[in-house]
Amino acid sequence: MIGLAVERLRTWDGKELPAALREELLRECERLRVLEEQIKELEKTQEQRVKTPQTASDRVAGKLGQLRGVGPVSSWILSKEFFGWRTFHNRREVGALAGLTGTPYSSGSSERDQGISKAGNVRVRWVMIELSWRWLQFQPGSALSKWFWERFGHGNGRIRRIGIVALARTLLVALWKYLDHGEIPEGAVLKAA
Repeated sequence: MIGLAVERLRTWDGKELPAALREELLRECERLRVLEEQIKELEKTQEQRVKTPQTASDRVAGKLGQLRGVGPVSSWILSKEFFGWRTFHNRREVGALAGLTGTPYSSGSSERDQGISKAGNVRVRWVMIELSWRWLQFQPGSALSKWFWERFGHGNGRIRRIGIVALARTLLVALWKYLDHGEIPEGAVLKAA
């Protein structure tokens, strides 16, 4: 089927594609097909491991996946890269390891914050930023969503981006409390079984 689609392709002036380009496109399409099959296999394995957990991180992924707005990719990454094999003692450790803590600047009488440290796990930070936006969409009644909209909702795009990082840090701590102490974030809803 892909071969037929490649055969129908034409250059801008309506001529057939050169043979070498057509062959290269067919090879790339075959690579894409193989890659898509491998991704499907991995997703199937991941789904089975969440349903019948074999490790502590599998159980963490399953528990995170119970919250509305937390999808299989987010729960998997957070469990394998962050929560599944570490023990945290306080919220500061959680934020610092993700690189979602402020970096203070102090020189003489000048003191200010330089933004987040970005010293932690890049994938976890990326997932938490994305998850924070999803949290606002799928958990609008939660205390965290209300806090975000009250504090940052009336600002411009820059202010909201600053606010989403603050929400990501706070949400990460709330997820840690949910996993370690069983505290569902205030106002959060679990997925229907």
